[in-house]
Amino acid sequence: MRVIVWGINYSPEVTGIAPFNRSLCDFLQAAGDDVRMVTSFAYYPHWRKTPADAGRVVRTDVVAGVPVYRVWHYVPARVTTARRMLHELSFAISSTLRILLLPRAEVYVVVSPPLLLGPCAWLVTRLKRSQYVFHVQDLQPDAALGLGLVRPGVFAGLLYRLEAWAYHGARGVSGISRGMLQAFERKGVPAKRRWYFPNGIELEQRVVAAGAVATFRRQHGVASEALLAVYAGNIGKKQGLEILIEAAKVLSRLRVGEFEARAEVVIMIIGDGAERAALAAAVARVDIMNVKLLPLLSEDDYRVAVAATDVALITQAAGTGQYFFPSKLLTVLAAGRPVVTVADADSELAQAVVAGGFGRNVPPGDGAALAEVLRALATERAVLADWAERARAWVQPFSRERVLADYVQQLRAITLPESK
Repeated sequence: MRVIVWGINYSPEVTGIAPFNRSLCDFLQAAGDDVRMVTSFAYYPHWRKTPADAGRVVRTDVVAGVPVYRVWHYVPARVTTARRMLHELSFAISSTLRILLLPRAEVYVVVSPPLLLGPCAWLVTRLKRSQYVFHVQDLQPDAALGLGLVRPGVFAGLLYRLEAWAYHGARGVSGISRGMLQAFERKGVPAKRRWYFPNGIELEQRVVAAGAVATFRRQHGVASEALLAVYAGNIGKKQGLEILIEAAKVLSRLRVGEFEARAEVVIMIIGDGAERAALAAAVARVDIMNVKLLPLLSEDDYRVAVAATDVALITQAAGTGQYFFPSKLLTVLAAGRPVVTVADADSELAQAVVAGGFGRNVPPGDGAALAEVLRALATERAVLADWAERARAWVQPFSRERVLADYVQQLRAITLPESK
């Protein structure tokens, strides 16, 4: 099977969509398929290219046996709605031109965002007499409206028309959550073209030495008896991380008497993204000691940080929970970490926490409620142990091998002569 995977993120990026694109390509390559990747020069989550890549127009790499065709795209120094649109438009144009010069694939796997790749894929596959599947990691128009980045009106209508165009021309429209499949149904995608393709995770976790965990805590000023609550990932608007600062302020006022001596809570935020500078400024303004802000870590250091975590924090801004599902949930659950989430009650994230019994959810905007949950957990460690066991059980169906095998089987089915 000849496959081109088409998406803006790929290795060496280690967060967001890139690892999942890399996993799909690696799986296809290992299965003996002819797979190629068309992508950008790495920029995420820092929102800047390396100096060596800044002036490059195209480059071809080979990553683990997979040819990777990189094209220039605009990366804004400061991310605004308008500049992000230009960023995505530049990649859509340059990658389309590059793909037109490549040999025809039997199927193109198009990863959104960017949403604009949908109409581009429609054009490419008409010219090359081929077909594409459209894989949605983020319901972009809905999320933009939910965050207030786009107002209802002509432009929002244009986004929805682009979305409908992308879905209508695809042989399959896949989403990472059951909620997304329900959204596809509401948007008119027929049942036979709605595919479930969740982000998979490597379930076998490497053991981290206790000494490494102790060293990590000591290096970052976290006492061994303190409850360490960690958010790790992209720092952007849709994460709504301001609530962590509010919770830390509440907790700092509670650090008196017996609670201070026996159950300190430290909130650690690890990562990078478009809103990191604003978040760092907010941390500096409150001037409290129970918040630690760390940069994006290497893979090995991140693994140690997860092992050192008592409870993982996963946050979503109000109004966005229906439109994306945070893949970081699978990572922390596979490592046996319980979670405290911040999400709308009707979001898929909050519903997963309730169904799986591996954590607690609090509503967006309620920093006091989040502080109270963390304070209680600091003195109820048996609850965390129970949640950890439930976490390992809930994540089992998301085995990367199982998820990828199911998806590739669907790709093979649509490339058979009788399916066309």
